[in-house]
Amino acid sequence: MRALFLAVPLAAASLLAADDPLATLRTSHPRLMVSDADLERFRGVMAEDANARRLYGYIKSDAERLLTQSTVEYKLIGPRLLEQSRLCMSRVYRLAFTFRMEGDRRFLDRALLEMWAAANFKDWNPSHFLDTAEMTHAFAIGYDWLYNDLAEDQRAWLRRAIVKLGLDPALERYALNGKGDGWWAVSPFNWTLVVNGGIVAGALAVAEDEPERARRVAEYALKSAPLAMKSYAPDGGWAEGPGYWDYATRYAGVLMQSLNTALGSDFGLSEMPGFDRAGHFRIFTASPIGRSFNYADSSDGVGGSWPLMWLARRFGQPTYAWFELDKLTSASRTDPLDLACYPETSALPDLLPSFAFRGIDVAVLRTSWTDRNGIFLGIKGGDNAANHSHLDLGSFVLDMKGQRWAIDLGGDDYDLPDYFGGKRWTYYRLRTESHNTVLINGQNQDTAGRAPIVESDFSDPSQPYAAVDLKGAYPKLLAAHTRRVWIENGSKVVFIDSLRAASQPVEALWSMVTDAEVQLRGNEATLAKGGRTLTASVYSPAGAVFEVISTQPASAAENQNRGTRKLAVRLPGRVERADIVVTLE
Repeated sequence: MRALFLAVPLAAASLLAADDPLATLRTSHPRLMVSDADLERFRGVMAEDANARRLYGYIKSDAERLLTQSTVEYKLIGPRLLEQSRLCMSRVYRLAFTFRMEGDRRFLDRALLEMWAAANFKDWNPSHFLDTAEMTHAFAIGYDWLYNDLAEDQRAWLRRAIVKLGLDPALERYALNGKGDGWWAVSPFNWTLVVNGGIVAGALAVAEDEPERARRVAEYALKSAPLAMKSYAPDGGWAEGPGYWDYATRYAGVLMQSLNTALGSDFGLSEMPGFDRAGHFRIFTASPIGRSFNYADSSDGVGGSWPLMWLARRFGQPTYAWFELDKLTSASRTDPLDLACYPETSALPDLLPSFAFRGIDVAVLRTSWTDRNGIFLGIKGGDNAANHSHLDLGSFVLDMKGQRWAIDLGGDDYDLPDYFGGKRWTYYRLRTESHNTVLINGQNQDTAGRAPIVESDFSDPSQPYAAVDLKGAYPKLLAAHTRRVWIENGSKVVFIDSLRAASQPVEALWSMVTDAEVQLRGNEATLAKGGRTLTASVYSPAGAVFEVISTQPASAAENQNRGTRKLAVRLPGRVERADIVVTLE
């Protein structure tokens, strides 16, 4: 039946699912994410693989530590219960997995204690529905993975919590069909996959006892999830940046793997265009020194991301597994699902090191997959209106000589007033002036601005090249602006910004944010960091010199960006045309 389903095109599979998505429900537990056979397979892997034993040791030691920790509590941070939902989920996964591997009831009892605390919350904060979805996911795993060792009264209160606090609030919002609290059901971004993944897991966990609710959830989710899955097309990129790629793809994995293990099919979701390359975005946007191209409210850390293991197995991509295994260096980075999806093989990339993601218009230029002293440059065009975007068309990050020199400051505190509303573009870290691009007349870019990558050539790994058309960033001020960037002979980065004013001459400021120390010498600057130095030179326009500008925002409530500054080139006076040429080596 599974092979038949996977061969059916998405539209036809969705119609088939709508008839009775529970027709092929596996009656035994566990049936979410893993089966008993998966657990047995990993026991066999551990017997042969020292690295697998090491990773399991992280999970087991973490579970041991949790035995004496206090449980989650109903505590909102801003409008969110999300920290507690994630804490519960992480703990339940670790405790339940360790119980299944060890058979030690201490882990089962501690998992039940954790869930009992959350089951007695007044709600799972449906006003911020991510919180509800992630808590439902936690309970689904606890109920399903521990099911065969639970007493019937324990199963009953877990089911009641899943239904009352998870499924029923979700069904109310699904029925709103994108209105009000149900907006996430029709969004193309991370919320849709997170909510559908968490709620579907809850529905499938209790499906034999709550068939009507489970059927309705599955029907809604199979209509809703494709709206976000389309965002991976055509190359696996994600407009919300690497951080939200991770969040969305974790729950895409939860959704599809739960459907597969419980029903024998993901109803064509994993066959949607671009998803087979989703792991490319994760591995290309991470540099050899372990920093990501952290645009769009993302942080620049690169930790573990278990979907890479799942994607490696699902699509036969051993490079994804190599990348994930390289990142699993502690308990905090290792997830039980890394072990459940442990790869049969892993391999260094045989891909060219540079790539341009169509659709989201993000390019990565790099000289090596593994050389920490090599060059890594991420540059973006894209869409300023995409979820979590900053006004940052043309911005870049740069690693060379084992250091990050051009940085993206990242997002600010989500609980700042109206951070996702009318005040968003007043905050320094989200404004154009804080990004590594060209600021025109001191103004923000157009909030609806778009910038395509119009050229790229990666055929010579030592000299990759890309160009972004940035005229859409300032459509009323600029008639043309193209940013061209390339790596020269594997050792130098060259930027050429060619711009032409629209009706009136403009002021232009080229800048990049850095946490290096800077010494100025006219048209040259020396950056020093970590015992390394980098030389910046400006060759055009004639007479242009570098200056250093503060990155401190006016408001004390915002992140003060301590230790950072902007290296800038301010064009003398207003210009009608200009070519700004800057090199870094």
